[in-house]
Amino acid sequence: MSVARFWRETPRRYNLGGSKCTNCNTVYFPPRSVCPTCPSHRKTLEKMVPFQLSGEGTVYSFTVVHDAAEGFEMQVPYVLALVKTVEGPMLTGQVVDVNPPEVKIGLRVRATFRKLREEGAAGVIHYGYKFAPAGEAGAGPEPRARLAPVASSPAGSSDRAPA
Repeated sequence: MSVARFWRETPRRYNLGGSKCTNCNTVYFPPRSVCPTCPSHRKTLEKMVPFQLSGEGTVYSFTVVHDAAEGFEMQVPYVLALVKTVEGPMLTGQVVDVNPPEVKIGLRVRATFRKLREEGAAGVIHYGYKFAPAGEAGAGPEPRARLAPVASSPAGSSDRAPA
């Protein structure tokens, strides 16, 4: 992924910024400019407004990955889940801070922002959302409305997003 594209996607990656249709109140993530739920899609062009997801939800379905994609070999086994957010959208993400056998459908989770990967030894550090059990000590910080971009994070930093 190019650096320019990475920075354009910052609002979705760091803030769970979606959109909401003011006609039917349906919430979307990632954001949409037109509501596919409303009968007259064109009339929703100016009716979509930015919407901040809370990051809270429940595990709808999941799988335990034992044969990881390139670059994720050191993380196996890990849980990849579909999370139904309290606002409605379904998000895909890794479930962290819990042993894979303890993950169950219906588990309450909260988004936490973590280091995803690093491009090369001196490259860009990519952060994004993962999910941790809600109410647990490892669930990470409360969701924030805005988080500053991480332009100068040290390469040896932890996997948590900067405070």
